[in-house]
Amino acid sequence: MLSMIFLIACGAAAATGIIFKPGAWYDGLEKPSFTPPKRVFPVAWTMIYLLIAIAGARLAVLPGSAMAMALWAAQIALNTLWTPVFFGAHRMGLGMGVMAALWLVVAALVVAAFRLDAWAGLMLLPYLAWLCVAAALNWRIWRDNSHRLHSPEADSI
Repeated sequence: MLSMIFLIACGAAAATGIIFKPGAWYDGLEKPSFTPPKRVFPVAWTMIYLLIAIAGARLAVLPGSAMAMALWAAQIALNTLWTPVFFGAHRMGLGMGVMAALWLVVAALVVAAFRLDAWAGLMLLPYLAWLCVAAALNWRIWRDNSHRLHSPEADSI
């Protein structure tokens, strides 16, 4: 039952990708050469969300896991926020701010997880690695497309 709660939270975060699809706006942006093919994103995120949920369920039952659980809650909230900010509002700079905060929270979560349960820590490493790719993409897309922004506030963090 506990695992289901974490799966529901991850499913809610994943649903933002269904609601706020990249679409024509994103297709029209200049992207760096290291951008993965479109088909990679749903596969990668599905696996990552499953690992995040399992790691969260493992950590939740351990004594002394309050900080890890607070970090888990913060990361899923920030994860859920990024898609509507970047793809929905087309706020690439603000998206970069959310991404930076997300990366820091997940890095802290990985450290906290390893202190409690090595398997949970290992399960979170692909997430942190993928966020490195996502952050690099967000940064480069923001930088390389700043001339396409409609207003100065759309480029600010």
